[in-house]
Amino acid sequence: MAELFALAGGQQWRKYTGGESPRVMGEDRLFYAAARLTLSEEELARVYAKMRDIGADLG
Repeated sequence: MAELFALAGGQQWRKYTGGESPRVMGEDRLFYAAARLTLSEEELARVYAKMRDIGADLG
């Protein structure tokens, strides 16, 4: 789940799902996860290409 939501690891995921006051999931992370679950690999590649076109350094 941490990978799906682009979190550093399981420990970060638990901060959103457990404890007395779990963190609120930001709209950006939820959108990212929904896109990964919905879009094909080709569609995701187009999105990443557009991100690079507008200046993102995705590594």
